[in-house]
Amino acid sequence: MMKKIGLFTGSFDPITKGHVDLIERASQLFDQLYVGIFYNKAKQGFFPVEERLQMVEASLAHLKNVTVITSSDQLAVSVAEELGATHLVRGLRNGADLAYEMSMEFYNQALSQKLDTIYLTSKLAHREISSSGIRELLHFGAAIDDYVPQAVVAALEKEK
Repeated sequence: MMKKIGLFTGSFDPITKGHVDLIERASQLFDQLYVGIFYNKAKQGFFPVEERLQMVEASLAHLKNVTVITSSDQLAVSVAEELGATHLVRGLRNGADLAYEMSMEFYNQALSQKLDTIYLTSKLAHREISSSGIRELLHFGAAIDDYVPQAVVAALEKEK
């Protein structure tokens, strides 16, 4: 029987409780789940990639079948094929996410007919949480503890 291998990608800048919930649920569907921190070298993220990697790994350490990777300047489809992934995993918070993800799925299927995409919807408690919203709260010095894993809070406290 073929192993089911998933790839869940994002910038995770920073990882949120919504991301963690989706990854926990996705990890139950696959023998192996890769979480890919994808970034563009030409763009400056809020958190450096190395710090994002540490925060994501700490936030997901309890999931034994999850491996965190980083990638730049590669399509998710290419990385998925290198990893032997059978599925791309995407999270949906709302209709705008669905429209965007379906457009991406169109191209992904054109590039690789072997990969399928599955969508997990955010739980109501996490539906409005976004990394960009967290970054805005941080910019104005607002508390983010309710929206991000403790690893993110700890990293920010260490920087103070």
